[in-house]
Amino acid sequence: MGTARTAVFNWLFARRHGGRFLLRIEDTDRERSKQAFTDSILTGLRWLGLDWDEEIVFQSQRSRDHREAIAALLANGRAYRCYATEAELNAMREAQQAAQQAPRYDNRHRHLSPQQIAAFHKEGRPAVVRFRIDDTQEILWQDMVRGPMRWHGADLGGDMVIARHAPADQIGDPLYNLAVVVDDIAMGITHVIRGEDHIANTAKQLLLYNALGAPQPSFAHTPLILNKEGRKLSKRDGVTSIDDFQALGYTAAAIGNYMCLLGWSPPVELGERFDLAEAAAVFGFDRVNRAGGRFDWDKLNWLNSQVLHAMDGATLRDALLPRWRQAGLNTDQPQAWQEQLAALLGPSLVVLQDGVEQARPFLSTPEPDDASRAQLQVEGCQAALRHVLQHRPQAFEAAAAKALLTAAARAAGVRKGVVMKGVRAALLGCLHGPDLLLSWELLHGVGEDDPRLRAALR
Repeated sequence: MGTARTAVFNWLFARRHGGRFLLRIEDTDRERSKQAFTDSILTGLRWLGLDWDEEIVFQSQRSRDHREAIAALLANGRAYRCYATEAELNAMREAQQAAQQAPRYDNRHRHLSPQQIAAFHKEGRPAVVRFRIDDTQEILWQDMVRGPMRWHGADLGGDMVIARHAPADQIGDPLYNLAVVVDDIAMGITHVIRGEDHIANTAKQLLLYNALGAPQPSFAHTPLILNKEGRKLSKRDGVTSIDDFQALGYTAAAIGNYMCLLGWSPPVELGERFDLAEAAAVFGFDRVNRAGGRFDWDKLNWLNSQVLHAMDGATLRDALLPRWRQAGLNTDQPQAWQEQLAALLGPSLVVLQDGVEQARPFLSTPEPDDASRAQLQVEGCQAALRHVLQHRPQAFEAAAAKALLTAAARAAGVRKGVVMKGVRAALLGCLHGPDLLLSWELLHGVGEDDPRLRAALR
């Protein structure tokens, strides 16, 4: 959710200002980067309608440039090799914890002598590459969301690792903070829009832009998405991926609309329901909130229902048809009939998946539920159903069907409601659902009404 919302804000900003929306897959962490994850990202962005303007950049394919930048930092003394072992670093952290100090690297290998370096080489110790951070330095930037930002070098945890362990004469795999800066420079990135959990990374990266002699982009750090209790949203809150939202039956229009509302206050004239193009025309970070946006399932459901209710029968049928087939329902009816069914169900849908269960009585022979079976046993109900069967016209017409229900109630000596519930129970196997006469007309159109009425008679 957070990644998708960030992508939406980037897209809106680029479109508003006539810029380029670029997509980079940051896959330098080999263990956490899987093709399935990349496919999910691309599918989700396309589904939301977020089109990018240049070829996708895969960070893992740019390691040569990353290593060249690291080599340049080593050559000019802005970086150095650190030979500290994991055991030594663990001992350092334990000592800091015992002294109730914040964890940080103590820069112990920043000023090694040539003799010490030679000894480590002889020992065969691998080394990481660390970037020097001056504890006395202030890092300043004007954040597009948060205004003036100020960080101290001493708050960044000591000299930063920019390449993983490797033999002492080599440069290991580049790490995130270094790689994104090198790629931002190469791609001509002017604005970086991301979540507030990256603020500390921004302070570190600004030092790298300076060390590499490159201008720094503008930064916007968007608020986190929170649950209803105000804590950072997690999967424990029932939050799922964009793919899962799609599977649950949410529409791209509703999800895109809702993403905009998570942290951005649209102008009054835009209202709460809009598409991404309408949002892009007025989007600005002056209306992005600093406080976290609370995820509200009720609001998302309302937005999705409004999207579904506005669909015509043909559009809704096209959205429902794959779900009907996946559920094993009969979809051999004419397309026009299916469109009528979709139009009938549309006003009651919240998510597309609702349209599966609500369509089931129309697309398969229903098994009457307990309430329907009880209704069919009500005194006079069977007599009324027989009257309906005996006097039904060949061609269905709503006014004639309504008159027939009235006549059947009179003939059986029961209230009209008994007859209507009995017909509904016979036709649909349940006592709740869309308009009875419209449902009856649909079933009549595919010859399903008579067999169902007859089956309901004892």
